[in-house]
Amino acid sequence: MSSQPVKDKFDRPIISLRITLTNRCNVNCLYCHHDGMVSSKDEMTPDELYTICKIAKKIGVRKIRISGGEPLIRKDIVEIVEKISSLGFEDISMTTNGVLLEKYAQDLKDVGLDRVNVSLDTLNPETYQFISKKNYLDSAKKGILKSVEVGFYPVKINMVIMKDINQFEIKDMFKFCKDNNIVLQLIELIESENCEDDEFSAEYHYNLDTIEEELSNIADNIKTRKFMQGRKKYYINGGEIEVVKPVDNSNFCANCSRLRITPDGKIKPCLLRNDNLVELISHVRNNESEKKLEEIFIKGIDNRKPFN
Repeated sequence: MSSQPVKDKFDRPIISLRITLTNRCNVNCLYCHHDGMVSSKDEMTPDELYTICKIAKKIGVRKIRISGGEPLIRKDIVEIVEKISSLGFEDISMTTNGVLLEKYAQDLKDVGLDRVNVSLDTLNPETYQFISKKNYLDSAKKGILKSVEVGFYPVKINMVIMKDINQFEIKDMFKFCKDNNIVLQLIELIESENCEDDEFSAEYHYNLDTIEEELSNIADNIKTRKFMQGRKKYYINGGEIEVVKPVDNSNFCANCSRLRITPDGKIKPCLLRNDNLVELISHVRNNESEKKLEEIFIKGIDNRKPFN
């Protein structure tokens, strides 16, 4: 059993660890805000990731989320999940674009992955090509349906809403999700200076308040997720929509229980900050003691800041 979660200086328990396995990807989305640029040879190995997760478990982390880049681009992804799963976390999830998910879904389920979030912003092939610069929509849809088939639950689709690009497609995406027992998450666009497309700017940001008002008017039931940044779940005609608004959202920070690991092995205490990172992977590679690694984790937790 893990210990009770360590709390930061603002009394927020650290329950979840999000690990970016790679910043390599097989699509090239407009809004991608790469979390550090490293080459594949510098990526953390399965054994290094096991050590990091082992220390995280000792300080009370209960949930692991694996992300990228595109995590399924790693040829050792099944081994990575298997090693992490052996530590006995309450929940292991993955965020993926779904392009390779049809190939890996069953193997990942077999070694202990519990659920998947699939980033899919549109069901329109032309819009998909515009956003991702690739034509992998059919592969992504097959991957999503395969994830439902093998028993991942819940399967969620992350739909980043962009002004004048896809906000008109929410109804179609909701129908696809409802018909396939999938939860739809509407994600507020985070502006970033690291976007691939130089023309991408704040003009694509879409305020989700209007959408939430519309959902409130038609929902059969609404639940507030107190420990998930206070965000709301809307139940509509047998389907489910969540709205995620990290931008200028004091509740998002006030209720944050997540720590992050960058692809180059640094602890990232806060989603929207890069000035308080803590070096970790060099200490792992130097075979430093578990006590020392715990101290480094605590330093990262102490670097967390409230919303301001």
